[in-house]
Amino acid sequence: MAATAFSASKFTQSFSLNSTRSVDRPPLFPASHPLKTTPSSFLGSTRKLSLSSPSSSTSRRRRRRPSRSPAVVAVSEVVKEKKSKSNVSLSNPLITNEEGLELYEDMVLGRSFEDMCAQMYYRGKMFGFVHLYNGQEAVSTGFIKLLKQEDCVVSTYRDHVHALSKGVPARAVMSELFGKTTGCCRGQGGSMHMFSKEHNLLGGFAFIGEGIPVATGAAFTSKYRREVLKEADCDHVTLAFFGDGTCNNGQFFECLNMAALWKLPIVFVVENNLWAIGMSHLRATSDPEIWKKGPAFGMPGVHVDGMDVLKVREVAKEAIGRARRGEGPTLVECETYRFRGHSLADPDELRDPAEKARYASRDPISALKKYMFENNLASEAELKAIDKKIDELVEDAVEFADESPLPARSQLLENVFADPRGFGIGPDGRYRCEDPKFTEGTAQV
Repeated sequence: MAATAFSASKFTQSFSLNSTRSVDRPPLFPASHPLKTTPSSFLGSTRKLSLSSPSSSTSRRRRRRPSRSPAVVAVSEVVKEKKSKSNVSLSNPLITNEEGLELYEDMVLGRSFEDMCAQMYYRGKMFGFVHLYNGQEAVSTGFIKLLKQEDCVVSTYRDHVHALSKGVPARAVMSELFGKTTGCCRGQGGSMHMFSKEHNLLGGFAFIGEGIPVATGAAFTSKYRREVLKEADCDHVTLAFFGDGTCNNGQFFECLNMAALWKLPIVFVVENNLWAIGMSHLRATSDPEIWKKGPAFGMPGVHVDGMDVLKVREVAKEAIGRARRGEGPTLVECETYRFRGHSLADPDELRDPAEKARYASRDPISALKKYMFENNLASEAELKAIDKKIDELVEDAVEFADESPLPARSQLLENVFADPRGFGIGPDGRYRCEDPKFTEGTAQV
């Protein structure tokens, strides 16, 4: 079989601090001084990382460790190769006209939907915490639009756009945000808990790291069905999305180990937007290059520019293809950036304005639009028609959600307790909160 961008034959090398990455930048640490106290920029951040080198006396006291065995360090060279070819000839672009229009429409839908969510939140139509995805659309679109209907997606609390990319109707997502019965969870999930059995969206999860074991279990199910139950056509793949703040949690490491051990058909997608609420990624982890954690568990680790949907898409093709062929998991770190605060309740005063401006200038939707024009993949009229279509779709979703009914009180305890008596429903079958004695604390249980 020919070597792919992730094949061990192409990327087996000594695991060093200066391993090549898919984005051309100076190494994190100079080669002559691997741990020298020299500020070095990571990714596109304006923040600096300083590490103090261990003292010579401390080094002498330490046991000499055996040299590391070679590890698979995968970087998407296929992106560079295809990009260089496309620069030579405009007749060989990375995508077709149809693919480009699909990517553009999905990204515009995500952006427009989230902008409308902000309006509705401030008008009091939504409650609780609402986390928007603006700026990160290239990651969702680049990965999810390559999936089959049967493939699974597990999301985070920033899950609206993942749901849309997976095919959940805008009406169902907006209604869920409004807390209406027509929502994808009948109004009981809200912003952070989107779920759709029909679309194999296995949930958004409010607590970081919660979804990774669920995704690992879904991938195990696919492998079990294929290898034990002999369902030859079961080549389903699972995508697990999570952020940089999750990558220091135990669930992340445990699931990487299990996925590599059992060669599960899963892709771990790190949406590294450099900030975990108000905590800079550089201050929270000993090695900020998350992709390196993949080879530590025996799986490829990839870093990709998450602001470029075409680069994300090429890496996603390789990673999803590996999983579908039974070659095991891949860890993909997508360097991206959110254009809004952590949530709509966040004034976003902690991030450097220069950092925000630099990433805003690299808007993934504008970048795709420019690429399509330069490669004669779309006309301005075609893209304007998509913009108009999406505006109407989002307006329709808001109108539908606003007119939909609220859940009945009887729905409150459904799917919570097998027998809700004593947990909100009294012996007479009535809701305890309707008993005048309930607020006095004397109601019979």
